[in-house]
Amino acid sequence: MPVLDGHDPAAIDAAAARLAAGGLVAFPTETVYGLGARADDDAAVAAIFAAKGRPADHPLIVHVVDAQAARRFSAAWPGSAARLVERLWPGPLTVVVPRAPGVAEAAAGGQRSIALRSPAHPVARALLVRAAALGVPGVAAPSANRFGRVSPTTAAHVRQEFGDALLVLDGGACPVGIESTIVDCSVDPPALLRPGSVTRDALAAVLGVLPAEPGAASPRAPGRLASHYAPRAPVRLFDAAALAAAWARLDDAAREAVAVYSRVAPPGAARHRRMPADAAAVAHELFAVLRAFDDAGAGQIWVEHPPCGADWEGIGDRLRRAAA
Repeated sequence: MPVLDGHDPAAIDAAAARLAAGGLVAFPTETVYGLGARADDDAAVAAIFAAKGRPADHPLIVHVVDAQAARRFSAAWPGSAARLVERLWPGPLTVVVPRAPGVAEAAAGGQRSIALRSPAHPVARALLVRAAALGVPGVAAPSANRFGRVSPTTAAHVRQEFGDALLVLDGGACPVGIESTIVDCSVDPPALLRPGSVTRDALAAVLGVLPAEPGAASPRAPGRLASHYAPRAPVRLFDAAALAAAWARLDDAAREAVAVYSRVAPPGAARHRRMPADAAAVAHELFAVLRAFDDAGAGQIWVEHPPCGADWEGIGDRLRRAAA
């Protein structure tokens, strides 16, 4: 099946009709490309888990047009969720709230909570609006890749993962590039389950308090496994000095097999990508860089640790899991 232009209304109509019929569609969001099915159809959602090779108890995020659509899936709408949604939707923020009984159980991985997001990407929004007109209340969608692998940020990445059988809406490269921030609003104070481009400081500015750390009773959430976002080649993380020292110990043949993502190129490095100084620029390209190194046949991928700070927390989280 060809990749369709996500800005073509006819392509949006075709994708929405497929969702309404219980089929799968890959579509762009501002974070990464998602693999979607209608969230109110457990059999359709099961096809996502089968396609990805994802455990059925690993919950998905339900994408909705707005807060009104989100509340159809919730048993309660905590004040923290209301404040975050009012200020930060649409955008790269997912809120976890109590799930309405009998609704989207498969998408929730069987949990009593549900993860909800309203994406800002125009193609995603057009798809959600058209699907809603066909009776689809929300679209459950993890990243459009095999489970545990590097998330896709272009339509070509999705095709690499799933081939020609999947309908893919092409909306260009995802502008954010790492998955959404996830906040558990079913507890007080809310807990940050997954960092992303919406930082702790931005959350605190809305909530009036820094989000708590997740605890043993926190709900399962996407992207929290120790090993995740992993390319085929092993990833090693170094600070700048340790990377330079490790590079100096390699002979020329060993260096040929190593790809490096760092601020300064090691001497003689044949495969090097310069890491930008800006966190948003790194997030935008991170997964594409890891995929490109894989495609070039790198035997190992060496990455310089990103700086500390709230802006870099989501990037550091993805790299630690990739290296695990």
